Parts: sequence; structure tokens; C-alpha cells
Amino acid sequence: MTCSKTKQMVITIHDQEHFRKDWYVDFDGQPFQEVLAVMKAEMERLGVQLTVVRNRDAVISINSYADLLNAVRISSPQDGHSNQCVGHIIGKSQRLDIVEDIGRAVRRVAFAPETVAPSSEFRKVCHNCGCGC
Repeated sequence: MTCSKTKQMVITIHDQEHFRKDWYVDFDGQPFQEVLAVMKAEMERLGVQLTVVRNRDAVISINSYADLLNAVRISSPQDGHSNQCVGHIIGKSQRLDIVEDIGRAVRRVAFAPETVAPSSEFRKVCHNCGCGC
């Protein structure tokens, strides 16, 4: 069963400069792309059209897992959320699993956007992404 009204959401993945190999994720690789395909299909069944784009012009320095969260952004214009980093949306990661954390952020913005703090609210989760949180 599909919903009649579709919400548009975008995941933007910024390029990264990695200083530690333990936080490297191959966002262009087949395993991640397969996970994204499953996530997109699941969200579509729930009435959310999910688009994934790469922003190769913005480079985030990755020194920690929090920086990795900041390299992935979620936008949902219908909900007034534009380009918020995953770290801002979910706060602290529970298991340091980027796929799980992106999924949590997508579902939160899609189904409970009112629970995400506005971009203007000061939250200590970002390090170098420039999103203002």
C-alpha cells in the first residue's frame, strides 16, 4: 500500500578529507548504494520520495565520528528543514553506525519533523560543517 501524497526529501553527502581511516565510509561503493536503494524503496512505500545527491564542492574534514555525521545532510523543504546535518538531527549516535544513523535521521525528519530543533538553535554536535548548529 502506498500513500497518495508524497513528501520530498534529499540526502546530501559532502566530500570528505579523512585523517583517520577508522571513520572512512565508501559512500560511492556498492554496499552503501545497496543500503540506500533499500531505504529509498522503504520510504517510498511510506509516502516519502528520497533523493540522494553528492556535493563534491564542500569538503568536510573527518577527525571523528561526529564529523562523519556532519558530512551527511537531510533536507525536507515541506517541513522547513533544509540541509541539516545528521548530527544535528539525531544528536549523539547510539552505536556509531552511519547507515543506522542516516536511517534514524531520515525517519525522524520524515515522520516527526517537529522534534528536530531549528537550525538556529545552538547544539554542540557540529565541529566543522558550517551548518550553524
